[in-house]
Amino acid sequence: MITGQKPVICFSGPMPLGAKAIREFGPFRLDVEERVLLRHGKPIALTPKAFEILSLLVENPGHSFAKEEMMRQVWPNTFVDESNLSQHIFQLRRLLGDPPDGREYIETVPRHGYRFTQVVKRIDSTSAEKEMTPAQAVPLAISGAITAHSKRRQIIALSLAATLVGAAAIYLTRQRIWAPARGNAGKVMLAVLPFANLSGDPEQEYISEGLTEEMITQLGNLEPSRLGIIARTSAMQYKDSHKGTRQIARELGVDYILEGSVRREGDRVRITAQLIQVQDETHVWAKNYDRNLRDILTLESDVAGAVAREVQLRLTPAKTARLANPPATDPRVYELYLKGRYFWNKRTADAYVKAIDSFQQAIAGEPGYAPAYAGLADAYALLGSSWNPSIPRSQAMPKAKEAALKAIQLDDSLAEAHTSLAFVKMHYEWDWPGSHSEFNRALELNPNYATAHEWFAFWFVSQGKTDQALEQLALAQKADPLSLIIMADTSEILGYARRFESSKREAMRALELDPNFTPAYMCLADSHMATKEYAEAVADLQKVLALNAGNTWASTRLGVVYAVAGERNKSEAILRDLLKDAKNRGDIAIDVAQIYSMLGEKDQAFAWLEKAYEYREGALILLNARMEFESLRKEPGYSDLVRRLGILPIENARQ
Repeated sequence: MITGQKPVICFSGPMPLGAKAIREFGPFRLDVEERVLLRHGKPIALTPKAFEILSLLVENPGHSFAKEEMMRQVWPNTFVDESNLSQHIFQLRRLLGDPPDGREYIETVPRHGYRFTQVVKRIDSTSAEKEMTPAQAVPLAISGAITAHSKRRQIIALSLAATLVGAAAIYLTRQRIWAPARGNAGKVMLAVLPFANLSGDPEQEYISEGLTEEMITQLGNLEPSRLGIIARTSAMQYKDSHKGTRQIARELGVDYILEGSVRREGDRVRITAQLIQVQDETHVWAKNYDRNLRDILTLESDVAGAVAREVQLRLTPAKTARLANPPATDPRVYELYLKGRYFWNKRTADAYVKAIDSFQQAIAGEPGYAPAYAGLADAYALLGSSWNPSIPRSQAMPKAKEAALKAIQLDDSLAEAHTSLAFVKMHYEWDWPGSHSEFNRALELNPNYATAHEWFAFWFVSQGKTDQALEQLALAQKADPLSLIIMADTSEILGYARRFESSKREAMRALELDPNFTPAYMCLADSHMATKEYAEAVADLQKVLALNAGNTWASTRLGVVYAVAGERNKSEAILRDLLKDAKNRGDIAIDVAQIYSMLGEKDQAFAWLEKAYEYREGALILLNARMEFESLRKEPGYSDLVRRLGILPIENARQ
């Protein structure tokens, strides 16, 4: 039976109170209760959905599941594409060591679904072992119902559960295991869904996306202590989505949803907007607008003011006045600004160049328009930090700082400008007090700004404070719960904290949302290398290279893994390829240094670290965190480099 509740796996036959359901097959042990898969006693990281799929198959060896049946059981009351299931099966086969087209564990039943082919041994802690062959299996049922017990058994079970929960809470507190913050006590949470483009012209997409982002920004600045706004990255996941408001609200953890549509005809825009209270799906406010494009800022302020009234915000007089009298801006300038943000959000080097052009045109049209300078700072900062940038880092980063300072001079309330300035001071100038101050100022202005929390986390990592870094990332995930890059950053920093299994789980969580998200594979590779699972690390990196053959970062990591695994010839072959490009590319000097360090060639490692220093490579701020440089830390040259970077020596950073 399928219910709307979270599925409860019910095994055939009653289980004694306190029993643990263990399933063994080949070298694997599946602990259903603890949701752990072990290979030869070592845990294997699985996403929640992958674990449920594997449990379903293992509990029913030999049973041929139709794909539709599996999707109903694993994703109840949710529409998912069949490719989602196929990708999870692919991942499970890879983790089990099963060839993608093989039958060792999971067999493909043509034009139907999947079957688990191995003999499974069932072990309950209060009973003898029992072997389950494919022919003896009883199909698994997923149900929201709980088998009725006697009143006495219920009392015992509840007492036991309370004890276990209390013990678990104490354990987690003592271990300080990272988990994203979910609570929002005293704060109303709202998501602005992507405004639909009804113009019928894909070229007008930047108008609807720009309006969505500006509404997020306006609402986020109203009263951050009272109103939390889900960031753009997560909101855009629901573009053209057919999910209902309650499901979206449950996935994002919000109380209200603002949705609408945009239709542009010449210089006129027609906008509809409605505010939905999720609890009872009531439309608490709705309005249609038919305005000239020059009035769009006034329109945004009108919508923000209406939302503020409905959720009963207590706005300061200054913010009330700002809503009532938004700054006048040339519509052509505003349109160029929206176009710049549209390109910047694509997060590619080519798109950054287009964004810079749009922002510069906006500034040429209105030299006093502060948001355009903030956008320009963002674009230059990320372009200058990208691989092989079209504008040299030595030019791009000072331009980013100049634009950020100009934006702050025109409008000190822009959290985005303070965040970009903080990034340049941290990532390029290595000005630690200055960057700390700017991050704090940005979060004072907008505590919900996910990017500020995300980048601030790396400030703490550079100083050896991984606990504080993870706290910042927890806040970033609260504001932007579906951001893949924040998940990857969290996985990365969990690795720096030597919490490798947690790092793997976070990377797999990102891959559950996007199986082709390469940064998550990179993080998986690092954690697999750290736990000496070299074959898995190589497979992770080969996946990245299959998706992006020119990924220098993945090639470097592969060279590092081969060096650690003792395959020196393979590592040196990769190093030779890197050296062909390294003479004219300062951005890969630190990659060359990593391989040399892992090969034990310390003099060469220091020589290339020095080249990275001359280039002012941003990754140097992680020098103390990266395990590749552990062998160099007792050398005099290392202490000197750390001193020049302004970061704490490793023995002080971890105190």
